[in-house]
Amino acid sequence: MGAYAAPALYAVLLWWSATGLVLVLQHLPRPTHPRSMVAATAALAAALWAIGAVADDETETGAYIGFTAAVIVWGWQEMSYYMGFVSGPKPAACAPNLRGVDRFLAALATSLWHEFAILVGGLAILCLTWGQGNRVALWTYALLALMNASARLNLFLGVRNLHAEFLPPHLGYLACYLSRRPMNPLFPVSVTLGTAVTVQIACAALGAEAMPETATGLSLLAALAALATLEHWFLMLPLPSAALWNWSLPGRTAPVAEVRETGVPRE
Repeated sequence: MGAYAAPALYAVLLWWSATGLVLVLQHLPRPTHPRSMVAATAALAAALWAIGAVADDETETGAYIGFTAAVIVWGWQEMSYYMGFVSGPKPAACAPNLRGVDRFLAALATSLWHEFAILVGGLAILCLTWGQGNRVALWTYALLALMNASARLNLFLGVRNLHAEFLPPHLGYLACYLSRRPMNPLFPVSVTLGTAVTVQIACAALGAEAMPETATGLSLLAALAALATLEHWFLMLPLPSAALWNWSLPGRTAPVAEVRETGVPRE
């Protein structure tokens, strides 16, 4: 079982530490953000180079490198958005009377360039791994992008735990796009599909025909899928899940607008 436990543990530690690092950096004073983005962009370039370098490396080492590099690329996407460098054409709070499709379009306008950047990042990784044997980076990035989109849609439709303390002060306007509800129609679909994908990948990793290097890559992906599904449950279950990253938060709640049960901010 050690062949499966080691990559799973690595995925958990990388997920936890990478998330915490992004939180630390985005909560630092605004004048530090340009320097952080310069460093992150250098890491992005190195990660893309590494993905291309190991695209034909189907060993266990190649799987670890591809997985780590894809997480770094994703980290750049998150930092560029939460630091306000790549957001959307209208990064502002919504009007109090917006409902339904209009509210969704207003929410999309706060992050449209970010969505395009995610797509460009995925296409870059696809090009780097096209026709090659090691596609762990591609599947890692795709999994992160899809589960992130699902989580954001759930936050828009309504969840119990908004985790507004994760938002830095300069993104307080996003609170009006979040809804606090005990359940929404998308959530059961999200966790069911996330669980099904996790089980399918885990079964493939445990399959007798899986080579050690293949099992390593699949174990990394299965752990990541399980973590992404767990993050969805954190949005609904009455658990102090934010405590996992207390060390990375500034010890105070970000000054975001208070949200009604319907998702409309109180004046």
